[in-house]
Amino acid sequence: MNECSPQNPAEKLCYKAIVYTWPLYALGALYVSGPVLGWLLGGLAVIAGYLGPAMRPDLRPHPIPPATWAWIIGMGLMLPILWIGHVNWAFPMTTTIRSSIGWAKGWALMGLFPLAGAVLPIRRAILVRGQCVLGLTVLCVAPFLLAAPYIGLPERIFTSPFKVLGGPGPEYFTVFLFTYDPATWTPRWQFFAPWSPFAALLGVMMVLFALEEKELKWRSFGIAAGTLMVLASKSRMGLVGLVVCTIPPRLLGLMGRRWAWMLLAGLTASLAMTADRLINGATSAIATFKNARADSTRVRATLQRIAEERWWEEAIWFGHGRPAPGGHIVEYMPIGSHHTWYGLLFVKGVTGFAALLLPLLFQMLLALVDSIASSRGRLPLGILLVIVLLSFGENIEIEAYLLWPGLMMLGIHAREMAEAPFDSLMPAQPQPA
Repeated sequence: MNECSPQNPAEKLCYKAIVYTWPLYALGALYVSGPVLGWLLGGLAVIAGYLGPAMRPDLRPHPIPPATWAWIIGMGLMLPILWIGHVNWAFPMTTTIRSSIGWAKGWALMGLFPLAGAVLPIRRAILVRGQCVLGLTVLCVAPFLLAAPYIGLPERIFTSPFKVLGGPGPEYFTVFLFTYDPATWTPRWQFFAPWSPFAALLGVMMVLFALEEKELKWRSFGIAAGTLMVLASKSRMGLVGLVVCTIPPRLLGLMGRRWAWMLLAGLTASLAMTADRLINGATSAIATFKNARADSTRVRATLQRIAEERWWEEAIWFGHGRPAPGGHIVEYMPIGSHHTWYGLLFVKGVTGFAALLLPLLFQMLLALVDSIASSRGRLPLGILLVIVLLSFGENIEIEAYLLWPGLMMLGIHAREMAEAPFDSLMPAQPQPA
């Protein structure tokens, strides 16, 4: 039996949701399909866990591992924290209801997808192959998208009627061919994402999945498509992610090799002689990186400063309950947006900040240790690095509807760790005579 063929209803649902990404995007339905999929799979995981052995054989559940419990508890706490913030700031009930629905379409998915991956018998090979098939679709669509601005086609085709269901903005329901960078008026592409920087990190995640593919043909499709998404988006963060999220997880496996430590010692000695030149070069590169889009950097820095000041002065523990309108100085961007951590402090205070930080650190520690012990931890560690990168430039909760394969992979990895801990993968040490 082909290990990349779905073997139960949960795997079929996941696989089809990935490979049908473009048709769903063409309908403007991706923002709707993500939460529906998350709650369906999460509900199925709860039912399977409740029924246990009475469940059909191909859907028998696995126990919930500790790392997944951390995500469930942390993301579950986001809802009462939200309610407390709304009560503290006397928001009307209608606003609280809308924000609660927003939690169900955002933070809740960051607990539901790891739960589904941990409990349901979904194999990582299904997600890997699905991402590579999606990559082939990207390569087929790319020539038309790349030619669009040069043959006179409009930036956007239409905005889907699904926008009446509510969402962060119309861009989540709009079908784009490309967009123009307001700073340079050159075209950028976002593929099936609402904006280009997010598309770049989705491309990085596609590369990470493709690197796990065993068949060269599909692996090539996934890597080529993911790299194209990074380059065509013209995102600084995507270029950084393509290096930072793919190489370090693969280098960790060398920590047990003697020759790797000897090489590191040699490099360290050589770096000591060129440290000043390297520091100056790095400083210059960082300045160039920031100046590439100076206006964007300025607005983001101002948003972060205002969010931090207002959090500290007005709402330390439970935040302001929701983002606040921004003024002309931040180009009318909402205070509490464009940065997950400053946004959490502003909207949900220290409690909300900790509710995300603790499960993220727990899963990161597991992936780091497992990456050193075996190749099994590379993919989840790369995905966690993508999430961390995204968190410094985006609000990740509103992007969970497209990040869900990575979130599910975290649950699958936690289950794999519980079933075969990393110490069982380490080579046996010779016993003394």
